[in-house]
Amino acid sequence: MKNTTTTVRRRRHPMAAALATALGLSLLGAAPLATAQQAAAHQFALPSQPLGDALNRLAEAAGVQILVPPDLVRGRTAPQLAGKYTVNQALDKVLVGSGLTHRSTRAGVITVVRAAEPAARPAPRPAAKPVAKPAAAEEPLETTEIATVEVTGSRIKRAEIEGPSPVTIISAEQIENEGHATVFEALESLVMASGAVETELSGGFSANAHPLNLRGLGPGRSLLLINGRRAADYPFPYEGRSNFQNFGNIPSGAVERIEVLAGGASAIYGADAVSGVVNVVLKRDYQGDTFKLRAGTSGMGGRDRVDAQWTGGRIGEHWSLTYALQYYNQELLYGFQRDGWDLRKNPAADRRLGVEPTAALRIRRGGTSSSNPLIALPAGTCARWGGEFTDWTYRRISGGNVQALGNACGSWNDPRYVHLSKGKNEAAAYVFGNYDFSERLEGWASVQVWDAKAESLGGFESITGPHTDGVGRRGDFFDPQFNAVIAPTRLLTPVDLGGVEDMNQHYKERSFDLAVGLRGQLGDRFDWDATLSRAEYDFERTRRRMVGNKVNEFFFGPQLGTRPNGTPIHRLNLERWLRPLTPAEYASISTLAKYQAESWVSTGSFVLSGDLFELPAGPLGMAAILEASRQGYRLDSDPRVQPGVVQLYNLTGTNGGGERDRYAAGIEFSLPITQTLKASLAGRFDKYDDITAVDDAKTWNAGLEWRPTDSLLIRGSYATSFKAPDLHWVFSEGSGSFGSATDTWRCIAAGANPGCSGYGYTMFTVTEGDPNLEEETGKSWSAGLVWDIAEGLSVNADYWNIELNGALERISSTSILADEAGCRTGKTLSGQPFGFAGDSAYCQLVTGLVTRTPEDGQSIGRVTQVRSLPINQSFRRVAGIDAGLNWRIGTERYGRYNVRLNWSHTLKSERQVLATDRIEGDWRDDEDNLDFRSRVTAGLDWRRDAWSASLFTTRYGSLPKFNGQGRTGVHFLWNANVGKRITDKAELKFYVNNLFNSLHPHDETNSSFPYFYEVYSPVGREFALQFEYKLD
Repeated sequence: MKNTTTTVRRRRHPMAAALATALGLSLLGAAPLATAQQAAAHQFALPSQPLGDALNRLAEAAGVQILVPPDLVRGRTAPQLAGKYTVNQALDKVLVGSGLTHRSTRAGVITVVRAAEPAARPAPRPAAKPVAKPAAAEEPLETTEIATVEVTGSRIKRAEIEGPSPVTIISAEQIENEGHATVFEALESLVMASGAVETELSGGFSANAHPLNLRGLGPGRSLLLINGRRAADYPFPYEGRSNFQNFGNIPSGAVERIEVLAGGASAIYGADAVSGVVNVVLKRDYQGDTFKLRAGTSGMGGRDRVDAQWTGGRIGEHWSLTYALQYYNQELLYGFQRDGWDLRKNPAADRRLGVEPTAALRIRRGGTSSSNPLIALPAGTCARWGGEFTDWTYRRISGGNVQALGNACGSWNDPRYVHLSKGKNEAAAYVFGNYDFSERLEGWASVQVWDAKAESLGGFESITGPHTDGVGRRGDFFDPQFNAVIAPTRLLTPVDLGGVEDMNQHYKERSFDLAVGLRGQLGDRFDWDATLSRAEYDFERTRRRMVGNKVNEFFFGPQLGTRPNGTPIHRLNLERWLRPLTPAEYASISTLAKYQAESWVSTGSFVLSGDLFELPAGPLGMAAILEASRQGYRLDSDPRVQPGVVQLYNLTGTNGGGERDRYAAGIEFSLPITQTLKASLAGRFDKYDDITAVDDAKTWNAGLEWRPTDSLLIRGSYATSFKAPDLHWVFSEGSGSFGSATDTWRCIAAGANPGCSGYGYTMFTVTEGDPNLEEETGKSWSAGLVWDIAEGLSVNADYWNIELNGALERISSTSILADEAGCRTGKTLSGQPFGFAGDSAYCQLVTGLVTRTPEDGQSIGRVTQVRSLPINQSFRRVAGIDAGLNWRIGTERYGRYNVRLNWSHTLKSERQVLATDRIEGDWRDDEDNLDFRSRVTAGLDWRRDAWSASLFTTRYGSLPKFNGQGRTGVHFLWNANVGKRITDKAELKFYVNNLFNSLHPHDETNSSFPYFYEVYSPVGREFALQFEYKLD
């Protein structure tokens, strides 16, 4: 039976410095490149073992890459190999009597192939034209059948790894050599993963997920496949709005390799394959058992990590069983465990004011404006918190002069009560088994389970005024004690709660993936594969939060009335306000909020592939697919946080749920035009059955491969793509959020535009789902080359361009408030005439989205709620260059080296948020764009006898400075490891990640804590020791 390969050629792309290093090594005694790898003799000591294992160990010992179709080696045993041989000699001895042989490409990739019968008996189904082997005149000519594999980007099996679209392949060995502890860490290091995402530091709605943002087009626009099958969405929407897939729940111990196609591929895989496809290929046909234990910690303390893996399998004459078990534990890292996480280290503080602590306990007179004076607190108040608070005189700049606002309690510690890295406790299991019923029929099944518990800390709660159910807190009220409107603020601390741990949020997650299938051959030309699969993801999140009416009862008392302008009247309980709570008191005014969510996808597919007939230049390849799936989700936030209810203090959430059925048919062709030119063409039709305006989608792609010589490939591809509206965009029952925005109407009315300083405040925004949304559409194209310069040395370069139309975006509260102001004043922030009349339908819509309530001293009411909407209007286009180099060097004296270099540079990035907006052609360099313009990775691996070492670096390009004037410096991270095989079965490795303890580039203009962009990690240098033991 024909199957996919377990070891494939990697085309990864390292850098000039590493290239110069490797060149220097070669000048110091490397053998000539053309003969270094396979002509050099190596010492082998391989016992008799399953043939697949023997070939893997041979490749590892010789530093070469061997393509091994698993069906060819299953059930075969290799003889013992001991002595010094060249690679070709060693392969001949290992394959003796197996009916197999080997062949090499110019780039040094070795393929194990079946030795065909003599020419008188033609091979049953050659995948390429037979190649004659020189022989004596009296001997019959011998032919070989070239193995074919399926690589992400096409369902047609092919003899070459490289195709019309660039595909990056990361092996399990490479993940380990580069120092990555998880699959997500490996994917995050890819040069095409340049887009900013909600990180661990950001917290937010999806705080325990690990999204991937390829090309900066957004997490929901790259598709995650497990063994070619769609994974279930993360149950909680990204930033509370859109669905995406979690790249953090894949057990690294089960991974064979990862294939990444960065570009549109909807014609092959359907919706969501807009910016790329990540296909995680899990292990199969494994023989023996391997145990790995890795333990480590960070150099600055905290984040202890333990990773235990057991991978094993058995192979019989007609069957195989592969299994993997993994346990991973990571300690929660707090902000107060890092000296650099300090509010006082503000590099851009105003020299007249210096750095001021967070206002932790204060009473502002006259309302919420930052210019209002503070009411003095009784002496000794701050000391009651035992060092958590400090007495501070707050000041402001007014008219160029420093003006004192008054005394209050400040906190230097509050920003430190956050997590820098979540605590995790994960267990995973994976099993794959197959059985050959005959030479033409195979059955298989796989199951993967991942169970995780995690905890995080997103800061402590604050109290800023009385609460109103359905709306949330109000920042000010009239207090007869002071005969004034006051705005009180108070932060809770570990003193109030009885410890930091009591404020941790807790997560429970479980994903499950089950698939069964049959595959076989139809005649001598076609392979078929029928698959049924089910993937599920369950999520639970709990957190302790205060209850709004209990906060009112404890601190503010009952409402005593209402002022003529609508301001409520309360009497602040000063005895309770000016002292710490006891843990029992906090427990009495708080509750446990619970969020539950689940997502699922069930899929059935049938694929038929093979050669239709022979053309003058070769066979016409074809693959056809029929597919049906049902996808759904259900999200149930705590009923007390739903928009319109909001009974918990300063906490909101989102609810929703629905299903979507999809039916698809697709076909691909691989058309050899000449001996050197091949074309590919694919088309797909997707039919949707749900409540949206989406009925169907038609996508296609085309590609060309020109090989003027055996060593040069010139390629190009064009693809269309689409993305159906995310289920939560459609079925959301309302998503709430608290955030700061500028009250543009007040600003223009006061003549403070365009700066509007002092006119921003916190308001509540509700986003609702819309079943009338349409699909996003896109197109992408690329052109480039792959050149095998010499044996072991190859380079590649590709230009890429991706365009996205009708992208779904939420209209921000800032945009809505700006248009509301335009409708009411007839002016824009810049003073220009607004584009719509005040009585137009558009203005009636926009003004109806804003809810205001009266406020003392203001002729224009205060914004209490903005109702936002998702729309199909956004336009995005990105274009750039990817390039890479892969160089393998073998020496007799100094060992074997592998140099990898990858580079990606975004040349152009454009966007248009609304159809009425201008296209921002310079979005790439915009001060609000935190996508990296460029990324470079470089790796150097070395092995000699029992020793090995690796060095890996990532160079992150610059980002705009905080003040928008200029850009930050670049940022380098270095990982290194060294290993020693202490016996034939045991190996030790020592890892140092972030070798130089580099945290982030310095930005002297950044005045917003933590004073660097949160795309960088504050963890610092980490150490780990790994022990590996093989059981045969």
